[in-house]
Amino acid sequence: MLFSEQNFRRGEFCGSIEVICGSMFSGKTEELIRRLKRAQIAKLNVEIFKPRTDTRYDETAVVSHDLNSIQSTPVESSSAILLLGANTQVVGIDEAQFFDENLPEVCNQLAQKGIRVIIAGLDMDFLGKPFGPMPALLAIAEHVTKVNAVCMQCGSPAVYSYRTVANENKILLGEKDSYEPRCRACYHTLD
Repeated sequence: MLFSEQNFRRGEFCGSIEVICGSMFSGKTEELIRRLKRAQIAKLNVEIFKPRTDTRYDETAVVSHDLNSIQSTPVESSSAILLLGANTQVVGIDEAQFFDENLPEVCNQLAQKGIRVIIAGLDMDFLGKPFGPMPALLAIAEHVTKVNAVCMQCGSPAVYSYRTVANENKILLGEKDSYEPRCRACYHTLD
């Protein structure tokens, strides 16, 4: 069925934006993969995207820390998502914090076309500051899921990604060798 303004006004299309956010090791990608696989089981047309720079586990697949995976298309910019995801029912986007500031507008345009957009990303960088386009995505989303990790210092719910290596670059792709999840108290009081 093709999109038309008349069908959209009648509510036959129900595009939406869902954001899954949290710290490193909180299960964001795991939840994204779960939702996308359910959409595939429902026989919906699904397209999945990740930033081309994210090559930690695989060049093309979105892979969780538990090594669950789903095939994706690596892209250079959010505008590529708009072009490649235009004729689908569900669009998944992983590591949204690494995309450019146009990602929220791209997601809005897809949702306006009746596409369900599911996004996963870090809401804060290692300094505890809002990360990339995530604040704007959180503001426009119909559904927001914030997931917590476990603090590696005390076992409390963790919302911060504490960098364990000396590197001041805002973006540092890493795993447990470079980051650990921490709760508010441990993030601000321990070195």
